[in-house]
Amino acid sequence: MTTKENTFYLGLCMAGAISAGAYTAGVIDYLIEALDEWQKRKDAGDKNAPVHNVVIPVIGGASAGGMTGIITAASIGRAINHVKNPSQNLWDPIPGNKLYHTWVDLTSDNMLDVMLSDSDLKKYGLRSLLNSLFIDEVATRVVIPGPGPQLSRAYFSEDLKVFTTLSNLDGMTYSVNFLSNSQDLSRFIIDTHSDFACFRMAKTDVEPGDKGWMPLNFENNINARLAAEAAMATGAFPVGLSARRFSRKKEFINEHPWFEEIAGKGKNPFNLDPEHTFVDGGMINNEPFEKVRSELDKVSGQKSKAEKEKFETFRSTVLMVDPFPSEPDPVHDCEDKENSKEPKDPLKLTSVMGKTLGALMNQARIKPSTLAEALNERQAGQFLIAPVRYTDKDERIEGKFAIACGSLGGFGGFVSKDFRIHDFFLGRRNCEQFLRKYFTVPRDTDNPIFKNGYANVPDSQKDKLAHGKQLPIIPLFTKAGEAKMPVFQNQSNWPSISRRRANNFKSGVRSRTHAILMSTDFLNRPARWLVSRMYGSGKIADMVMDTMIKSLDCHKLLR
Repeated sequence: MTTKENTFYLGLCMAGAISAGAYTAGVIDYLIEALDEWQKRKDAGDKNAPVHNVVIPVIGGASAGGMTGIITAASIGRAINHVKNPSQNLWDPIPGNKLYHTWVDLTSDNMLDVMLSDSDLKKYGLRSLLNSLFIDEVATRVVIPGPGPQLSRAYFSEDLKVFTTLSNLDGMTYSVNFLSNSQDLSRFIIDTHSDFACFRMAKTDVEPGDKGWMPLNFENNINARLAAEAAMATGAFPVGLSARRFSRKKEFINEHPWFEEIAGKGKNPFNLDPEHTFVDGGMINNEPFEKVRSELDKVSGQKSKAEKEKFETFRSTVLMVDPFPSEPDPVHDCEDKENSKEPKDPLKLTSVMGKTLGALMNQARIKPSTLAEALNERQAGQFLIAPVRYTDKDERIEGKFAIACGSLGGFGGFVSKDFRIHDFFLGRRNCEQFLRKYFTVPRDTDNPIFKNGYANVPDSQKDKLAHGKQLPIIPLFTKAGEAKMPVFQNQSNWPSISRRRANNFKSGVRSRTHAILMSTDFLNRPARWLVSRMYGSGKIADMVMDTMIKSLDCHKLLR
């Protein structure tokens, strides 16, 4: 029986990651597998299984994290074929696991050739630097219910909330009245571009629930396509991937408390269902930690910050999954070292443009003070799973160099399926280690949820579940280290591709560059042809390939 007295509430916050969404997908795959096994043992009356409950009431994310949140919601109503055997032929598609099928299988083993084709230009004209049509195919696949009978997972709230951040290019206008000597200036007009697509799982589209949250049910096709549109929108990396456009019913903005400044205090509600153009949610809010926390507080009923941060009193926490939580020391970052060989004028336009984009993206990340709290092991209100791997020589590597998809600014996973396979399994492995070693409470805890949950578990079983003097919040019934990494063709657990194969992408880059230049609107056709022949295709392709080779080499992904 689930009550507030025996239930711990877990909110999931998933950051943007581009192709490194494969890592986040692996984390979630293992988390669901662990919770499934624990629930099965509790349902069977296994006395070795702790009897407290962990319930997930809210999932929020940006970009790849937001996409993974939608995929998770679409997966939990059916059985999941967990991909846990690294010795199987992982190049074969695995449609029985939407997390793997979406992020690892995608639509081709060699995704870069797909993204360099010109089929999108022929169909729509120039919408993005890379062909994004494959995303529509993947999204359509996600919202179709999986095989087998429907099932319910008690550890997900029946009215689970799932949201993605969005960057609204059209903006939403609101106004505030001022007392002014000028009548024309009595209203202060503001445009906001920070947006959200907010869903709650429901059996019908008329169920009462929190205002502003769109009902969602993949089995009954209630707003399933809208959720897919939101997933594609939050992952629409600016310029690189195609922007998205969709509409919502006006009440889901006017009545949502997150839009109170627009429709409430601003007294500027939408009178018609608005349609907007969106790009990557991570551009404005890459880690919506505070939104997950606010929804979690509503469910747990715990308001005191002090109580939420103490292991003896907390009843909820936010678990953040972030493939890029921090950058390595620049001294050890070969990309930074490569870029610093030649002195640069800091006021040169190209330098300022690069730094401006970097500043905007960094500002979109979680507040430094919040991240510092998440990394503080003495505070219980937030936890973080981030990439950590060990080399064959037992060297510990963290951050973007721990994941194969971290190359090319996060687009590296599109170069080789092996890179995506690696990151999915690393996500599973890191999640196992996190649940076993770090997502814990003291064995002698006075927190009533865990004290009562473990009360009837034999000491011998506690010894098996414990990590030192710590007991896991989510118990694992496998041996430590069973989440293993695959071995690739290079006979290593770190994948790589040949330089010849990498250089073979040059023809595709050249062809795509030529097609883009021929599709531009600001030059007439003869001028486009002349620019393409004299300058564009060859030189731009050389620059792109040089950057790609350096990044892959920097990440030790070339052989």
